[in-house]
Amino acid sequence: MHSPEASTAATPTQIHLALANFADEVVGTLARLFAYVGTLVLFAILGLAALAQLPSLRDDEPAEESGWSIADRSHPAFALGRLDSSEKTASYTILRHPEGGRRDVMRWTGEADKPVAELEIYREGGEFDVARPATADLAVQMGLDAVVPLEQAGLIDTKFGPVALFRPAGTAQACLGYLKRSEEPALQISGFSCQGDTLPARRAAIACTLNRLTLLTSGNEPKLAEFFARAELKRRGCDPQGAPDWLLGAANAQLRGAL
Repeated sequence: MHSPEASTAATPTQIHLALANFADEVVGTLARLFAYVGTLVLFAILGLAALAQLPSLRDDEPAEESGWSIADRSHPAFALGRLDSSEKTASYTILRHPEGGRRDVMRWTGEADKPVAELEIYREGGEFDVARPATADLAVQMGLDAVVPLEQAGLIDTKFGPVALFRPAGTAQACLGYLKRSEEPALQISGFSCQGDTLPARRAAIACTLNRLTLLTSGNEPKLAEFFARAELKRRGCDPQGAPDWLLGAANAQLRGAL
């Protein structure tokens, strides 16, 4: 008679079948794991490809900066006469930031709606970054990349005092950028102009633009009202021919005074 132990002992055939089943399960598990990882890799590749197709966003543009939004219900705070009979005001846009900043942006276009000038009055709020070069935003305003270096193109005399002019380094581009900073009130006036066939004429066009800038309402900002009231006392007439003086002269490449 066979003992109970002998009857329950696994035969070589059973052991072989058990090992074969275990091997099949391991292979199946590995196959499913590879398929899962491959699917994840495929999704990652597709995601990267989709991101590569997105248009590059210049995060130094005011309208696209984080937190800035168009304030449709706000009323214009500034006014400016027409630059020329052949040009029209394309838009007056007001942007606001949750931390208190406000940008009033006026743009003008000429033939075929081509931009010919822009004027921005930026009232700084808590979002203002003192470490950010002001000329980076100016380059973007002029339709350039933020990394494009700007060189000094002299000063012009306006009712707001000396205003610095800029142009792309190493070029004779017709358009000139300009920038004026104020600490009290915390204010920045900037923009560009493509008017004029000569450098003195282009400078004179910017000076006329700034001299014709007026304040419609200061809201609850008495320092802003005082700033424009003082400027009105220094208003100068516009010379469309761009007659040079010590500020408008072609040799004033070195900036004098505060921006």
